[in-house]
Amino acid sequence: MKAPLYQLKAEFFKTLGHPVRIRVLELLSTRDHAVSEMLADVDVEAAHLSQQLAVLRRSNLVVARREGSSVYYSLTSPQVAELLAVARSILSGVLEGQAELLADLHGSAERESKQATGPEGQEGPTPPGRTPSPTPPPRT
Repeated sequence: MKAPLYQLKAEFFKTLGHPVRIRVLELLSTRDHAVSEMLADVDVEAAHLSQQLAVLRRSNLVVARREGSSVYYSLTSPQVAELLAVARSILSGVLEGQAELLADLHGSAERESKQATGPEGQEGPTPPGRTPSPTPPPRT
């Protein structure tokens, strides 16, 4: 029995669910890279990079070729690079929305703070639902 398409998609996205694999795919989106080049850019141990490359190979996202003593990797399809670009675009939109929300929250907090202290640090009107703080007796 064949696996449903949604299950295959979930497995595909699980494959993409590791930061080292994403970084490798980003590097390979620009050009083919030797393993030695990727080691410097990815900043992980050689054994760890090798494991992640094996996962990407088994998923048919990358292919390896040997040139002399070097092993070069490339994407199996330019659509992988397109997928990463779409993901970046989606994340940019999400982060912009979060930044706007954060700015709104900061603006609301500043407005509430100004209302509570009033002009020149004087206490302003008491917000609804709060009791005014008692005024301390004058010092003698």
